[in-house]
Amino acid sequence: MGMMSTDVLVVGGGAAGLSAAAEAASCGARVTVLESDLQLGGQLIKQTHKFFGSKDEYAGTRGYKIADILLDEIRSAGDRVEVHTNVTVTGYYPEDGTITAMRGEEEYFRVSAKKVIVATGAQERLIPFPNNDLPGVYGAGAVQTLMNVYGVVPGKRVLMVGAGNIGLIVSYQLMQAGVQVAAVVEAMPKVGGYWVHAAKIRRLGVPIYLRYSIKEALGSQVVEGAIIQEVDDRCSGIGNEKEIDCDIICMAVGLSPTVELCWQAGCQMKYVPHLCGYVPLRDRTMRTSHKDIWVAGDASGIEEASAAMVEGRIAGLSAAMSLGFKGDPGKLDEYWSRLGHLRAGEVGEKIRAGISQVMVDGWEE
Repeated sequence: MGMMSTDVLVVGGGAAGLSAAAEAASCGARVTVLESDLQLGGQLIKQTHKFFGSKDEYAGTRGYKIADILLDEIRSAGDRVEVHTNVTVTGYYPEDGTITAMRGEEEYFRVSAKKVIVATGAQERLIPFPNNDLPGVYGAGAVQTLMNVYGVVPGKRVLMVGAGNIGLIVSYQLMQAGVQVAAVVEAMPKVGGYWVHAAKIRRLGVPIYLRYSIKEALGSQVVEGAIIQEVDDRCSGIGNEKEIDCDIICMAVGLSPTVELCWQAGCQMKYVPHLCGYVPLRDRTMRTSHKDIWVAGDASGIEEASAAMVEGRIAGLSAAMSLGFKGDPGKLDEYWSRLGHLRAGEVGEKIRAGISQVMVDGWEE
């Protein structure tokens, strides 16, 4: 079993991880990035819509182009950054701080890193219902990847479960690709995503059923339809069923932070509904309670990719500086003010409430 060593190990090559790697390398640190997918960029490469925010966060640029900009920045650091795709991190060993990883399906190796940035992102939530294992039931991220990365449409007619931003954006992308959206169901009494995304699909005649959820998928070999029903405040069915004709059921019921590594490393964790699950406590540098582990992006709480990139910058800068590399501490204030802008207003209310529950003034060493 081979051993690699590096100054800063970044686990995850998405928006947060690439930003962290670019920033740590620009301070002079040697960085290794491990990404489980076959290509880098995480959620960015499946995002064809233009970003909001300010020009610092590439507003007006489409997600997959932002991934290219970050990759160019990493290439400009030359051999200070080593990138490995198709690699899954399998464990963290607190005794000596090594990380084990597996390339493909058989080659195991270990990494000894002075500092680790956990940028592992999120996983899709799925809700249980009868026949949810039929071919034709997808998570929204999988549908986005099929269409935007591979150029394949998943089917002819889709039932979208969830009216948050992901459900709304993916419904619109499906329609742009010529796929019919039979309906969008949302268990809450209101649409969770931005009104502009909801308005686009409403104008195209897609019904959005609020206070509805999926009851079961129909079909014997593959999805041939679905039954939806009205739900109460606790999301339990109260009848009023409708049958929807569809060959795809797309689940966009939210994401949860992927934090197994933080648990294994013994980081102090807290369950915060606003951030969509258990997340590590962190200080202003994005360091966790473990002196060698930082966190950034969706692993620290579910948020937009623009915020993940700024958090990645903060973690990369701080991890490099903790090793004595030269970084500009003033940048930290600049990055926090950018996060402040991204989290401003009504839209960021939930995130601000969540972050206030997990921020720590400084760690007692």
